[in-house]
Amino acid sequence: MPPLQADERTTLDGWLDFYRATLAMKCDGLTDEQLRTASVPPSPLTLLGLVQHMAEVERNWFRRVLLGEQAPPVYDPAADPHGPDGGFDLSEAVGFDSARATWEDEVAQARVNSSGRGLEETSPFMGGQVTLRWIYNHMIAEYARHAGHADLIRERIDGATGV
Repeated sequence: MPPLQADERTTLDGWLDFYRATLAMKCDGLTDEQLRTASVPPSPLTLLGLVQHMAEVERNWFRRVLLGEQAPPVYDPAADPHGPDGGFDLSEAVGFDSARATWEDEVAQARVNSSGRGLEETSPFMGGQVTLRWIYNHMIAEYARHAGHADLIRERIDGATGV
């Protein structure tokens, strides 16, 4: 649970970590096959794909945008129509343990890259500037949306619901 009374940075960190933990929890206790189970036709969305996607999203915002780092996509961009922050497409070569480790590494790097920076600090983005505050809010919204997807996929797999 994010803190109920804290400064803005602590609150943003708390909500981002809350949703990161929610995604991890939605995957806990499932087999690799279950993690590859698509939500509902025609959607190909899976829990494994969500974890891979969020690794790419963390990489994009906290490395490419925030630092201007030339960090190539983790997952094959040629196979993923969603582009460099896709990751939704599955490969037999990538299992959940590997995908989760990659995601956790990107989360750890995101924490390092954002620590010590003020929320008002900017980075070049799309011909303008974006603040770290905006990145945090975007990431919280991205995780919240996908946590909802994860909840529905998990409920379909084994009936488990809740935060």
